[in-house]
Amino acid sequence: MPSMHLSQVRRWILQSPPVEWAILQLRELLIGALRQGPIPQHVAFVMDGNRRFAKSHGIETVEGHNLGFEALARVLEVCYKSGVKVVTIYAFSIENFKRSKYEVDGLMDMAKVKLGQLLQHGDLLDRYGVAIRVLGQRELLKPDLRADIDRAAEMTSRNGDAILNVCFPYTSHDEITTAIKNTVTDYTKPLPAHQRPFSESHIKQTIRSRHLSVAASRIRDRSGSPSSGAASDVEGSTSSSITLHPESPPEDPTLLDKEDEDSDEALRNTFPDPESITAEVLNNHMYTTGMPPLELLVRTSGVERLSDFMLWQCHENTEIVFLKCLWPEFDLWQFLPVLVEWQWRRKKIAEQGPVSRSPRRPGEATAKPKMR
Repeated sequence: MPSMHLSQVRRWILQSPPVEWAILQLRELLIGALRQGPIPQHVAFVMDGNRRFAKSHGIETVEGHNLGFEALARVLEVCYKSGVKVVTIYAFSIENFKRSKYEVDGLMDMAKVKLGQLLQHGDLLDRYGVAIRVLGQRELLKPDLRADIDRAAEMTSRNGDAILNVCFPYTSHDEITTAIKNTVTDYTKPLPAHQRPFSESHIKQTIRSRHLSVAASRIRDRSGSPSSGAASDVEGSTSSSITLHPESPPEDPTLLDKEDEDSDEALRNTFPDPESITAEVLNNHMYTTGMPPLELLVRTSGVERLSDFMLWQCHENTEIVFLKCLWPEFDLWQFLPVLVEWQWRRKKIAEQGPVSRSPRRPGEATAKPKMR
């Protein structure tokens, strides 16, 4: 009981106008100091711990998720004000569909509420020019929820300074599988004419076809003309032909035309070379294509696993941090040490050599996770 009263007194003091003003000024000062150093351009969060927070504080689970959303709004403002360009959050896993229908329906309803709350913070999104993008298998969602997602994307489509990726419903394995399927689809389509590879045989066939067409035309003209000049031309042409190809029998122009048609048909059906598929090609088919590489991934609640989230995007320079605090407790004071340590490590890497910003390739190790 005394601890409860102490907590209420502490909350009352922190909410008093003078203290709120002082905390706000200190907050702005710290964010301004962060901007003096390097800032991760792409940060991802696994927002874990809402249920445990609600249980430990004796409140409803829904209230725990609402407090988690408030924490998200605080963190987003810190990120965008600091200079982060892309924030990716893990909102709903495809694996969650394996739960009971009652629980899944409850999560879907909660997602609609959260999306509506996010749009209610339109001033935050507009202030920093944030566009909302929902990544994942939208086909698994109900039509009314897909309509809400489209409305959110449309309302923020004119914002282009920053991006908020909401992974819903999503797993990294599904993203990679989808990227491979789309790559295979692209590589089973014939190449356009202007992208066809160089073909020496096609050039030879074209030259030979034109030469024989001209020769056949001359022969027809001369056979129809009784003039001696024409005959002399025919003899000269025949003599030249025999001199150039003394052992070659006369070729049938119809057969050559058929060969040309077959060659043209083969060229029309020229497909991209599968050997040209690289990690960069697959990266261009991921949901995050065109975005900065993932530089910082944070998970709260003390759980030390990625839970099938952003596995492809984690490369050798991605900093992975696991925090013991629950997500509703996460704010600037927990995030600040993470950013400061990230800046310190980037400084050390810069002193050792240039930082590779390429996506992870098969066989490359990901960053060693940090536990706080």
